[in-house]
Amino acid sequence: MLNPTQIAFFREHGYLVLPGLADQTFCRQLIADAQAALAAHSGEIEYEADTRYPGAPASRDAEGGMTARRLLQAYARSPQLAQWATGPQLAAPLISLLGEGAALSQAHHNCMMTKQPQYSTATGWHRDSRYWQFARADLVSAWLALGNETVENGCLWVIPGTHKLTLHEGQLDDLQFLKKDHPDNQDLLKQAVAVPLQQGDVLLFHSQLFHAAGNNQTQQTKFSLVFTYHAADNPPVPGSRSARLPDIPLTLN
Repeated sequence: MLNPTQIAFFREHGYLVLPGLADQTFCRQLIADAQAALAAHSGEIEYEADTRYPGAPASRDAEGGMTARRLLQAYARSPQLAQWATGPQLAAPLISLLGEGAALSQAHHNCMMTKQPQYSTATGWHRDSRYWQFARADLVSAWLALGNETVENGCLWVIPGTHKLTLHEGQLDDLQFLKKDHPDNQDLLKQAVAVPLQQGDVLLFHSQLFHAAGNNQTQQTKFSLVFTYHAADNPPVPGSRSARLPDIPLTLN
């Protein structure tokens, strides 16, 4: 379980790094499994062209359009991924933050991120809750670095404390990304910090925390595993896309 200092840091800043939560052998095995899935194009995969982000290939038929961005539905892909998503190493810190009855959402994140060289696009400043529909925008994502994550290969950046911030509509574009050129956003953007991770580290971050990521400027694919969780009293809105798949309760057993 998290200690009071860790819980207080998360409540104040909206994120927390847990060093060495997964061992290197486990991380290397998940990378090998992901590489095999990519080679076979097996299961649901989101490609860079699907994101429609600035700089992404215009279609899957365009150059680089079939560059994979994430392997979807990770929980259902293998027993190893399911065990990690609901096992005690994650359940303990998540229950510390979300309380007994916390559950994994299969509808959001639930994926292996595969940020590849050359055609990987940068991700602008956003909150993950922008398209999620829950009783409250109060969820926690757990990001496992399967290899070292650096500024050079596209690690996450965060703006600490923004999970508590209320913005006016003009600060966001039509896709709910922060407008970099808006005067009211300039002080926020100056507070951004990179969150480099070592293999096996886990980053916990709030669904309302503004975060971004650069593109991968190295020659090696960066693999990360991310799942999202909510409290028992914060269910998905019935009939919404957030409720399209059953939740998986967390236990410490």
